[in-house]
Amino acid sequence: MSLEHQHPGHPDVAAMLADQTSACKAASEAIAAGGEVEIFEGLAPHWMVLGITTTRLRGSLKRGLPKTIGLEETVEILGRHRGEQLRTGTIAAADRLAHFTLYFDATGTELLACDGRSATPFEP
Repeated sequence: MSLEHQHPGHPDVAAMLADQTSACKAASEAIAAGGEVEIFEGLAPHWMVLGITTTRLRGSLKRGLPKTIGLEETVEILGRHRGEQLRTGTIAAADRLAHFTLYFDATGTELLACDGRSATPFEP
């Protein structure tokens, strides 16, 4: 059973995970297997969220990408939301071997992107 740290009015994250990025299926499976979802209350400017995500992508490229999923797609998607305020969240797999970052619009009602990283490579 997943534990969702969210306030009333926040949407069901599992239902929002569609095909925004290649990480969505694995994130949805993590929730179904008892992963914890947390949606953060504060908003962050687009430039900050994109900067952090781009830095993570560069680091992953230096080390190789088998332990990340959806990161390149997320950077591309976030690039289309210049000037916006964004809300973020996380999913921690029940076994704590995988973590996902969620990126929402300012209202938290639209999931824009999702990326993941794991202690072991993601399977294709």
